[in-house]
Amino acid sequence: MRVLIIGSGGREHALAWKLRQSPGVETVLTAPGNGGTAAEGENVAISEQDIPALVACAQSRNIDFVIPGPELPLTLGVVDAMRAAGIPAFGPDAWCARLEGSKAFAKRIMQQAGIPTAACGVFSRQEEAAAFVKKSGAPIVVKADGLAAGKGVIVARTVPEALDALDMIMGEQAFGTAGSTVVIEEFLEGEEVSLLCFCDGATALPLPSAQDHKAAFDNDTGPNTGGMGAYSPAPVLPDGDLERLADIAVRPVLRELARQGHPFVGILYAGLMITPKGPKVLEYNVRFGDPECQPLLMRLDSDLLDVMRACTGGRLHEIGLKFKPYAAIGVVLAAEGYPGVYAQGMPITGIDAAERADPDAPGAIKVFVAGAQQVGGVLVAGGGRIACVTALGRDLASARQRAYRAMELVRMDKGRYRRDIGAKGLRQRPGSP
Repeated sequence: MRVLIIGSGGREHALAWKLRQSPGVETVLTAPGNGGTAAEGENVAISEQDIPALVACAQSRNIDFVIPGPELPLTLGVVDAMRAAGIPAFGPDAWCARLEGSKAFAKRIMQQAGIPTAACGVFSRQEEAAAFVKKSGAPIVVKADGLAAGKGVIVARTVPEALDALDMIMGEQAFGTAGSTVVIEEFLEGEEVSLLCFCDGATALPLPSAQDHKAAFDNDTGPNTGGMGAYSPAPVLPDGDLERLADIAVRPVLRELARQGHPFVGILYAGLMITPKGPKVLEYNVRFGDPECQPLLMRLDSDLLDVMRACTGGRLHEIGLKFKPYAAIGVVLAAEGYPGVYAQGMPITGIDAAERADPDAPGAIKVFVAGAQQVGGVLVAGGGRIACVTALGRDLASARQRAYRAMELVRMDKGRYRRDIGAKGLRQRPGSP
């Protein structure tokens, strides 16, 4: 089959890398791709937002299957457009994609489906939002309603911090029209964990748990980013509890969306907070997380194309998922200044050496490229998150040691990475949420 992947991040490199291992895949195209996806197939210079051009490319290049990676093309209706052209696509329609595209919409679906979640208020006027904050007190969570590249959530420890967040989101429009409406939620205490499920509209198969690290700096300090690293499994959500959590957080949403005439196909990702009172859903994503995708696909032992085609064909109940019995961890190399202003154009070297850092375990280390392109045979930084050094190990401690040893071999001026990815998991003991 000829496959088109849409996107340009580390997630898309991981998808291309994994699909290349499928005997059913003949060709992998990525639009627009990056310096990593170029090594797995062919990059096509089309923006992930240009839906008509993506459809035209799929038609002219005889594409058999389309896989949108990021949330933006999904919310813009790329799956609807591909299906209208007769091309199967792995992902939800634009209506379902509002689960991620609008936090207010997601809250409404959660309430209709009976999903445990934080109490909240939804506001389109700043003065009303400010009055709600003053009445509710702090800590409190302020969220831009629309897409903000993972940076539109602010945990305010004090009322003045929350009011400043409203000024930034609604007054200054730091996230553009995504902040025209805000969702203000109660602050939940607990441990965050990610539960991703393959879905075919009726059936949901959970992947092993994962834990992302959103904050820019060690010890979860600094501004929110798109993600600075992830590991799988997360001890707070052991494998034995995956089905129970899917019954709580995912399958009721599938039933509700189907009831409303829009069966959900693709990856449904529940961001969970494991609280003393039980699990509660913080938000939904409608695609693989980045960087959770990288360690999860390192662990996946099933044919990814077969699983995705079972989703689009309504046959997910006929298959099972297989995973390597290892832990995996990914550490993100970012440009200094990210998620704010950062330098670009720095050469990146040492990736081959990093992937060979442990000769006794071939294939245990993979560097997934994100914000970098090949320029004259040299990989050059062009984004905020540059690469994700990902490693397998017999347990989290060994995977973590392997990943950081490999990261030391990657060279880039004006780069940085968190040095505590996975440390929280090492302090946890497996237990029931």
